[in-house]
Amino acid sequence: MIRDFAFSTIVFLFSLSAGAQKIDTIRVPAIPHGLFWENAPKSFSVKGDEIVIVAGGKTDMFRDPNVAYNTDNAPKLLFEGDENFVFTASIEHAFANKWDGGAIVIKQDSLNWIKFCFEKDYTGAKRVVSVVTKDISDDCNSEEMVSNRVYYKVAKADQVITLYCSKDGIKWFLVRHLQFDARKGFKLGFLAQSPTGDRCEVKFSNIFYKTKKIKDPYLGE
Repeated sequence: MIRDFAFSTIVFLFSLSAGAQKIDTIRVPAIPHGLFWENAPKSFSVKGDEIVIVAGGKTDMFRDPNVAYNTDNAPKLLFEGDENFVFTASIEHAFANKWDGGAIVIKQDSLNWIKFCFEKDYTGAKRVVSVVTKDISDDCNSEEMVSNRVYYKVAKADQVITLYCSKDGIKWFLVRHLQFDARKGFKLGFLAQSPTGDRCEVKFSNIFYKTKKIKDPYLGE
């Protein structure tokens, strides 16, 4: 059950030198678990249910099918996920450099994870991208968006993960429906990346998290 947090506006600002990745008590009202860093960001802020993460240059999370490029140094603000959940958030950034992106991440370990990313693709488009990694990354390009903002929904029902995107947060499009071995202790959260640029500032807002098992993957409810 979602717990309510009687928070006034809370803001955190940290740099790499502040040792941000050691913090495990970051709180977001919509999420009933404490969050922590895996790979420190250049800076970040948390204000109510809005998170801003600034990734430094040459940051990414990808395991190339050609085994020529494997890296996992993108800053991720994570929490321990529940057996069943529905998790939504809007993602917004400026699309300044190729592959700049913000993502929702599910991570079991270094070789097994999902990155549901909103990124500037190789054509320059604002693209909905899902990367499913089981040792090697399966990189799938989906919807192109006009706006700098997209709404994402991730639902977990036992060992089935369903990914959705939306232009308005009301009408949802099913992007991907797959089995994924997310065992107890897996992590869930937010990622920012700038593989070819010097920085990428990503804003996550409209955050919602509920421990429930969806009945209809096409509706996400």
